[in-house]
Amino acid sequence: MAERVYNVLFLCTGNTARSILAEGILRNDGAGRFRAFSAGSQPKGTVNPFALKVLESFGYPTDGFRSKSWDEFAGPDGPKMDFIFTVCDSAAGEACPVWPGHPATAHWGIEDPAAVEGPDVAKERAFVQAAKYLKNRISAFLALPVVSLDEVALTHRLREIGRLEGATSDAALSVERRSA
Repeated sequence: MAERVYNVLFLCTGNTARSILAEGILRNDGAGRFRAFSAGSQPKGTVNPFALKVLESFGYPTDGFRSKSWDEFAGPDGPKMDFIFTVCDSAAGEACPVWPGHPATAHWGIEDPAAVEGPDVAKERAFVQAAKYLKNRISAFLALPVVSLDEVALTHRLREIGRLEGATSDAALSVERRSA
């Protein structure tokens, strides 16, 4: 019997940087086990070119990315999500749509590389750091025995992953608190 493929949605506010990086990493590293998506509460409509440049430098495909609204995934026509991760504190604090199927959620916040000002080398360095933090989280996620964990254990492990190196402040209202 074929193993189940899980749908994962990464949320951010603008869907231009962190959520795009996470989608690209999981799309490749989790291929065959996970389908990756990203969206924003207030999508900017364009993908930050540094996100694509860094994905490419890490050897990830860069085709097919676009900045889109989380509304595409909240309705009955959207794919049913199994996991939803917020990767920015702003999105974690917003009132999210009601997700069909009660997916497992966690906040994996990291600093916004798109907020870095200065020369391009500083901006690119911030995107490289964000990609490394996200890759570490996604690698830990991929190592989880998802099928054998009960809901409580899975939720606990997903939250622990969100506290790995590079995590933003715990002061922000997280998805876990809102969905409880």
